[in-house]
Amino acid sequence: MIWRSLSVCLLTLILSGGSLWAGLPDTIDKVRGSVVGIGSIFPVKRLGGSTPPLTFKGTGFVVGNGRQVVTNYHVIEKPLDDKKREKLAIFSGKGKSAKVHMAKIVATDPDHDLALLEFVGPALPALTLGNNKLLREGENIAFTGFPIGIVLGLNQVTHRGIVSVITPIVMPALSSKTLTAEQIKRARAPFNVYQLDAMAYPGNSGSPVYDVNTGVVIGVINSVFVKKTKEAMLRDPSAISYAIPVKYVKKLLNVK
Repeated sequence: MIWRSLSVCLLTLILSGGSLWAGLPDTIDKVRGSVVGIGSIFPVKRLGGSTPPLTFKGTGFVVGNGRQVVTNYHVIEKPLDDKKREKLAIFSGKGKSAKVHMAKIVATDPDHDLALLEFVGPALPALTLGNNKLLREGENIAFTGFPIGIVLGLNQVTHRGIVSVITPIVMPALSSKTLTAEQIKRARAPFNVYQLDAMAYPGNSGSPVYDVNTGVVIGVINSVFVKKTKEAMLRDPSAISYAIPVKYVKKLLNVK
């Protein structure tokens, strides 16, 4: 009788665990069309009319009027090469049928490593931004982006996980001598970030972090910016991922 009860409890736990992610496939279908690549193109004529050379810089996602894109500031921070006529662009679609849209920077927030771009062309589906309330630790999340760039085509990749902890971007130091210039800068205006238990790669910078059932954005993946501050004292930086809360995105967009 005891073993039967234990078996029932175990089965219940397994089924309930699976149900936590049951809505994710539908959510990915809804989110994927709003996740774009950020990069640049060099609009020069090439032999045989082949595609102009392009570079991949990171991930972004469509918001607002359908022509606005949010990404990390460090993704677009490097000046374009005017001598080579380099132009900022976003890449939409999926697979090898990706479309290129010329873009421009319309607003930046270096303190929270965010940037707002605007592109030319037909509007794309915009993601819904969540409220300013922080998620609770342990809540399920997912993020979609281009972890290894677009070398194999424009294929959005999704990772899932939980919010491991909500943590200050700058941790207290035992001595001011151990502080880096980056840590000192962030200490003047500290804020909390999400620490996630899912691994993000360089190409994921700017990926939307969202609710697994609704697709509502709760943050923006960031590793480079946060790691400069939080993990500066580690000899071997971790594979931990971080996300900037969505309230700073809304501030950049000037929406409540």
